[in-house]
Amino acid sequence: MKIYNFEDLVVWQLARELVKDIYAQFATSKDYGFNNQIQRAVISIMNNIAEGFDRSKNAKDNKQLLSYLNTSYGSCGEVKSMLYVAEDLEYIHADIAKSLRERCTDLSIKITSFMSHLRSYDINKNNKNNSEAN
Repeated sequence: MKIYNFEDLVVWQLARELVKDIYAQFATSKDYGFNNQIQRAVISIMNNIAEGFDRSKNAKDNKQLLSYLNTSYGSCGEVKSMLYVAEDLEYIHADIAKSLRERCTDLSIKITSFMSHLRSYDINKNNKNNSEAN
């Protein structure tokens, strides 16, 4: 199945839900530095998936998309780390922090799987092109 829009990507959809939930959890927090950092990190997950997908539409390979997905993966780790801070500082309840961290882990796994799929697609595509040339 060919995907034409980033909105159709499950990883983007999950990132979008995570953005909404992170914003909701820290809506009343007065630690503006913390809020700014975790919000920027969670938005980075979603936006890098979208930007990488759209930029890759005109590319000959998946390298650019893979680079953006790698950034999303890193931002996912940042959000997960900040959720430990939020828990330790008692900005959110431990159960909520744990649940959000589990969602970050799940999203990271899905991003990694998507990256692996893209790499194997490139390898298969290159192998096919090399076979046809021989």
